[in-house]
Amino acid sequence: MTLTGTWSYPTAIRFGAGRIAELADACKTAGITRPLLVTDRGLAGMEITQTAIGLLDAAGLGRAMFSEVDPNPNEVNVTAGLKTYRDGGHDGVVAFGGGSGLDLGKVLAFMAGQTRPLWDFEDIGDWWTRADPAGIHPIVAVPTTAGTGSEVGRAGVITNSETAEKKIIFHPKMLPTQVICDPELTMGMPPAITAGTGLDAFAHCVEAFSSPHYHPMSQGMALEGMRLVKDYLPRAYADGADLEARAHLMSAAAMGATAFQKGLGAIHAISHPVGAIYHTHHGTTNAVCMPAVLQFNRPAIEHRFDQAAAYLGLTGGYTGFCTFVDDLNASLNIPPTLTALGIKTFDIDRVLAGALKDPSTGGNPIPMTAENTRPLIESLI
Repeated sequence: MTLTGTWSYPTAIRFGAGRIAELADACKTAGITRPLLVTDRGLAGMEITQTAIGLLDAAGLGRAMFSEVDPNPNEVNVTAGLKTYRDGGHDGVVAFGGGSGLDLGKVLAFMAGQTRPLWDFEDIGDWWTRADPAGIHPIVAVPTTAGTGSEVGRAGVITNSETAEKKIIFHPKMLPTQVICDPELTMGMPPAITAGTGLDAFAHCVEAFSSPHYHPMSQGMALEGMRLVKDYLPRAYADGADLEARAHLMSAAAMGATAFQKGLGAIHAISHPVGAIYHTHHGTTNAVCMPAVLQFNRPAIEHRFDQAAAYLGLTGGYTGFCTFVDDLNASLNIPPTLTALGIKTFDIDRVLAGALKDPSTGGNPIPMTAENTRPLIESLI
């Protein structure tokens, strides 16, 4: 099997090793002539980023870059990025990096021509209809990790730095028009980031598969995404140069983010406030939360995961699936608790309030209340 392809679900995806070479053509296809490459501080000086900038420059598209992006991007980053974008007369964004760079880049393109404030577009009801669609600029997304799948998402997660709350900014036109998934760009990820991002993709698939909403296409994609992570994350963790494993994980990341159109759940509802308050790595936090949430949701999803376990080649049905998750976390050196993750003083009331407000609660198969969610969070400390 040749691991290369050109796909159009849910958007145009140029997948395969070496396809970063098509970056300038992707911009042309998206109608971008003056791109701003948006990435995070850590990536800004790395060879893969400089290569991308060089490709744009060689095609006459300039070398403009914005990298003032925090690990959990916030409205301060948005304000600074918009100033750079507008002052430079840019007409589109190349969102380059992990979830933080991708989300910030997408939000900058979304906000480029808006007149209302950022928080007016939070993913609440039909607030997205407040946006002027003509003011949304095109996006080319280039992931350099295999986790969030933000490259195929229609939203960006931005932290309100004043309230320490993660907010989802949503609009259908935030979906990038061109995506380049080049697994060679992920080869430099250290093992801990490989583990955290891979388990983020797995959490997306698990929660989408668990969601009670009806979306059979997402259900199938979530199931195969779980299989790819199961089979290839241990390989990529053990050998960062395993290109086949890196490629399959990049597919799993995009699949998870496409699948969670069906919904997320308690893993993300808890992980979002924990990350916003304590600045933990999102994917690793999801991994810490996953075993307890699986037990929390067991009455509603046991039969479904009995079937999933069979597809994944796991014995023991739902129990076997949960044992696999425990063993996978341990093999990837995921901390067993949030305290072991580094949170020494935990404000359970604040995290509980944030979890119950998070929109991910709507996709959890068991309704989340203060009475049942408090002991769930307590079990994670």
